[in-house]
Amino acid sequence: MAPVTLDDVRAARDQLADVIAPTPLIRSRALSEAIGGPVLLKCENVQRTGSFKIRGAFVRIARLSDAERARGVVAASAGNHAQGVALAASILGCRATVFMPEGAPLPKVAATRGYGAEVVFPGPTVDDCLVAADTYAKEHGAVLIHPFDHQDVVAGQGTIGLEILEQCPDVRTVVGPVGGGGLMAGVATAIKAVEKDVKVVGAQAKRAAAFPPSLAAGRPTRIETQATMADGIAVGRPGDLTYELFTELVDAVVTVSEESISQALLLCLERAKQVVEPAGAAGVAALLEHSYAVRTPVVVLLSGGNIDPLLLSKVLRHGLAGAGRYLVVRCRLKDRPGALVTLLGELAELGVNVLDVMHERMAARLHVEEAEVLMHLETRGADHSEDVIGHLREKGYTITLS
Repeated sequence: MAPVTLDDVRAARDQLADVIAPTPLIRSRALSEAIGGPVLLKCENVQRTGSFKIRGAFVRIARLSDAERARGVVAASAGNHAQGVALAASILGCRATVFMPEGAPLPKVAATRGYGAEVVFPGPTVDDCLVAADTYAKEHGAVLIHPFDHQDVVAGQGTIGLEILEQCPDVRTVVGPVGGGGLMAGVATAIKAVEKDVKVVGAQAKRAAAFPPSLAAGRPTRIETQATMADGIAVGRPGDLTYELFTELVDAVVTVSEESISQALLLCLERAKQVVEPAGAAGVAALLEHSYAVRTPVVVLLSGGNIDPLLLSKVLRHGLAGAGRYLVVRCRLKDRPGALVTLLGELAELGVNVLDVMHERMAARLHVEEAEVLMHLETRGADHSEDVIGHLREKGYTITLS
């Protein structure tokens, strides 16, 4: 018998009926045109707590005994699972302690505390937090609410799959982010039980992609993750349960670059009017990099929208740069009156928006008669950027792209 079944998912949906509402499914015209067929976005970024995590967390805690809930629950999370556990525990009347990595986004920390949980910072990674949470559970008798590797959590996340089948009955491909695998394991469990021909694809950040080497090795394998903007899916090892479900039900796991993630986030904001965190945009990034792997209609999961505004500004700038709409340029010019005004006039005639200018005249690398300007420029796109650089070089300026 499968470790998680369609009946488990349906039972989870019944438990969640008074806690959450189904999230909207919206069509993305930009992605549909790029792919050549219908692409729809499943907006878990507007779910209660800002991500899908409340689904699994609530089901797991709701299925505990009264005695277990009385001892409290403990969790480890970069932020979204933390909020889900904190809110679920609050609703169900039990104490929650959450271990979060040092440097976790401040809005996620504040929200977790706001839902009533105690927050502890044991180390820099989610894996450090999992170890600390497991130790705490053993020492205090609290129940560990694992972020992905438990049947109840997977069943709760699988309720998204039931919603997708109802909202888009002709769906052919479902794409979504993968960290430890609980989300896509649950979605695949629900969808494959009803429509075996629907393709399920997981997307991992290249800097934290534990599933491809694990699937190649035939067992869950730990990797050393690198820093990634998609902190919510930076998990060093698949779960035993989720790995088993992936090998049976998930058709493919692809990896996506930091550049694709930032461009996906920008696309979601500009074209779909959806605020999405980097991890939540990994499925869209997969379409940008791997559109050949999908059949339409495609449903892409936007798994979360809890992003620090400061990080959002950085990621958007990164996305604009990747799309050729943002340039950081060093320009050498003659150190004489009017030279900077002339340069800025050239840029104005080219339709460039100058966002920031730093003028340097006395660096050791410059000749006595030279000055250098570091400029942040906004352009209309890659072709416009190339025209701007070409024009400035034709005018005799020495240009370096930073």
